[in-house]
Amino acid sequence: MDITPQEWDKIIDWVATDLKPYGYDMVCTDGFIPMLAQDESGYMTHYGSMSIKELVEKCKAKGLKVGVYDNPLWIHGSDDTPIEGTQYTFRNLKYNGANTVLNPGASDMWFSWAVAENPGAKEFIDGFFKHYKELGVEYIRMDFLSWYEDGKDRGMGTVGLGYGRESYARALAYIAESAKKYGIFTSLVMPHLNNDAEIEARYGNMVRIVADTLGGGWWHCSAADRGKSYKNWPNCSNMFDGFTYWSHIAGRDKVILDGDFIRLNTFSTDAEKETVISLQLMAGGPVTVADQYLNIGNNLKFYTNAELLELNADRFVGKPLSDKLSDKNNEIWYGQMSNGDYVIGLFNRDDSARSYSFDLSTFGMSGEWKMRDLWRHADEGTVSTITATIPAHGCKIVRLSK
Repeated sequence: MDITPQEWDKIIDWVATDLKPYGYDMVCTDGFIPMLAQDESGYMTHYGSMSIKELVEKCKAKGLKVGVYDNPLWIHGSDDTPIEGTQYTFRNLKYNGANTVLNPGASDMWFSWAVAENPGAKEFIDGFFKHYKELGVEYIRMDFLSWYEDGKDRGMGTVGLGYGRESYARALAYIAESAKKYGIFTSLVMPHLNNDAEIEARYGNMVRIVADTLGGGWWHCSAADRGKSYKNWPNCSNMFDGFTYWSHIAGRDKVILDGDFIRLNTFSTDAEKETVISLQLMAGGPVTVADQYLNIGNNLKFYTNAELLELNADRFVGKPLSDKLSDKNNEIWYGQMSNGDYVIGLFNRDDSARSYSFDLSTFGMSGEWKMRDLWRHADEGTVSTITATIPAHGCKIVRLSK
């Protein structure tokens, strides 16, 4: 599998033309394409046939930033590659038989890991971020963190040695220190989120709180394993449950919750498309466009609702009335903009229409407020109560101001 430079040009042109005017200012790689180290540094230089340096140049010419899918603990180069600033090589980073591991009879599947407590590991991680800073990369999406921590996967069983909680915390501390030093945003993917996400919330800028999008659609947005949570990765199987369950760790200037990619072309109705976009924004998450110029069809309008995107620009983070997965009040979200306006989201995860009526005092508000529907782009008068009938899988998002 590969994306050629010519295909990258088409992708970049599309993002710059159709999405950048609405604030989408980054193109990010994902997995499944070879991550190649083709210079003496030993760090990734090519994403398939595409040079990362050239990708950054192409995007910069269009006013776009670049994010890269890679992990500071993955070793791409040869064992004899020297670690800058040390007497060690990449060989010294690997499991050496003396490391304490959770699954000593196992072997690491798919990845060669740098063990955080090994000599040279801190410098190797620092070199990783220095490398990407020099290339002009501003965002790193690091995957399979649970496999490093305990070598376990709920679906696949034992997948690695499992380097333990202490090693995992040390690794993320090194990563956070160097990422901050070089001004690179970190996205933590596939974490177990043990002990109430204590380590991830401390060291990451953004953290995944739901299983992979895969086929997408309403299944990933709301239906998959609805109402269930697990002790290990993935804690929740659908976006709605993930955002609800982990809403208590998010907020302004706190870790950002990541609901994974959005593929609007996999949804069945306009109501569902409005819901999946609204949910990310009400929870303070990113709107990550995974549709392509070849398959987005007429769905661009859902990504480019300027009134809703104001929430992201304002760094708005809402909360559900309840963070209990069994409580229907988790379908009601609310929060406050930096200028004092309130935004309230009424969602309907059911398969038939549902009516709502709430006094504004439910949300800590008093008196009457001017209400505007952000999907219909319509003013709805001055209210002290919100009453609405929401279609199946739909939502109503309103902004209230004095």
